[in-house]
Amino acid sequence: MNSYVIFLFHVISIAVNINQNSMDFFLDTAEVDVIKDLSETGLVDGITTNPSLVAKSGQDFFSVLEKISRIIDGPISAEVTAIDTEGMINEGLKLSKIAKNIVVKLPLTLEGLKACVFLVNKKIRTNVTLCFSANQALLAAKSGATYVSPFIGRLDDIGENGLDLISNIKSIYSNYIALNTKILVASVRSLDHIAKSAIIGADTVTLPPKVFLEMYDHELTKKGLDAFLKDWAETKQSIL
Repeated sequence: MNSYVIFLFHVISIAVNINQNSMDFFLDTAEVDVIKDLSETGLVDGITTNPSLVAKSGQDFFSVLEKISRIIDGPISAEVTAIDTEGMINEGLKLSKIAKNIVVKLPLTLEGLKACVFLVNKKIRTNVTLCFSANQALLAAKSGATYVSPFIGRLDDIGENGLDLISNIKSIYSNYIALNTKILVASVRSLDHIAKSAIIGADTVTLPPKVFLEMYDHELTKKGLDAFLKDWAETKQSIL
């Protein structure tokens, strides 16, 4: 293989591995008021929900999803509750009709991936959730899932390194041009999870609102602002 071919192969490899212009931020909540408030930042690209989050909201499942779809233009993950393939398919078809930006969320099980293949063939976007291994992520991608959701916090809870999983999935997906599934980092517990997921090159992180707001904070930012304002006040001037 001559040097030109090697160079060309390198350029193509880089192009293939560049999936998007920026990491997307999803909010992991079903609280409509919180979503509405934080959407005003212009930084909320989508929403992930699950049965537990909807239950905590105390609202009707379909009503919540309809309200969220009127606030957020980006993907909104709505999870099925059936555990058999036929049930998941029927629920997924119904959920997809709520709004054009609904993404059907399916568990990473044999039944869930069979439902994923069916829904993908119907041009319905899917989010395969509860992923805890690179092998599972590979199956999700080959099933055509739009997103795969690795739960890194839960892996950390049992003594494993969740970020290692994100790195492994990224490496696998980057090897194969036909795998277009996006990595949606879930079960995020810390700012370190976010920054390191971005360094690895994950496509998306879904964040509890509390963690999203923590991204703004740093003690030196506040200290610096206080010093600037103090010095400005001593000049007794006004910009307006």
